Amino acid sequence: MSMNIESVRTYCLSLPHATEDMQWECLLFRVAGKIFALVPFEADGAVISLKSTQQQAAELLEREGILRAPYLGRYHWIALETWEALSDRELRELIAESHRLVFAGLPARVRKQLEGRKIVKRAAPGQGKAATRTR
Repeated sequence: MSMNIESVRTYCLSLPHATEDMQWECLLFRVAGKIFALVPFEADGAVISLKSTQQQAAELLEREGILRAPYLGRYHWIALETWEALSDRELRELIAESHRLVFAGLPARVRKQLEGRKIVKRAAPGQGKAATRTR
């Protein structure tokens, strides 16, 4: 069974500091506000677009069912025409690589801030219950 929008969503959100939102009739997965995966609600030419390296993009574009991502291809983004264009393992690896590339491209202070973020539980003033917040 090949991956689909639900399994991709679950996988993307399992990656460190990943968030999701909707824009341009797409489900977007981001790290620190930067997109690492784009999944259109209506598969009109592509089911998912991902960032890749220049060499990786060149190799992937040789394969059937993989093309340059619209509007992003010049930045080495690729798009899958169907979920079956890659095996589940290959797709997970590409998603993880896209996430890694985007994270690595963040400003150093943002990366350090995310890497050092901890969950701290403290009692709110005047309350006995611990409040959870992210630092």
